[in-house]
Amino acid sequence: MKDTIFDEFQNSVPQLLIRHKSILDVMTKYQESNARVNRALAKAVTNCGCLKIDAKKQRTPSDTSLRELPEYMDSHIRGVLCESCRDVIETELGANLFYIAAVCSLLDMDMYNVMLKEYKKIKTLGIYSML
Repeated sequence: MKDTIFDEFQNSVPQLLIRHKSILDVMTKYQESNARVNRALAKAVTNCGCLKIDAKKQRTPSDTSLRELPEYMDSHIRGVLCESCRDVIETELGANLFYIAAVCSLLDMDMYNVMLKEYKKIKTLGIYSML
């Protein structure tokens, strides 16, 4: 059963695309919103300090199977988002979703169907879907 929140969200977006109705404008605004998500994450580390990034080479035993691989992989994230950083990142991710919906709308694509198609792919292919 299709969740109507996707339709309601996507259908409301074109009404708000006044100055940025061109696909070129939406593409660049989407790219900018991606950068703002990245910036908010970086600020959680560099300004707030609620998160730390401890990045290093991922080490896995040579005989590790693909199914065992997640046990050895690390996100490199240390700490927990504070409420302030969480709020900023949620806001930026929301804007990102807005522009995804805008791209879908301008291309006459259904955002729910795009998500459903990807969901079916990852359910079918499992761990092989992102190789």
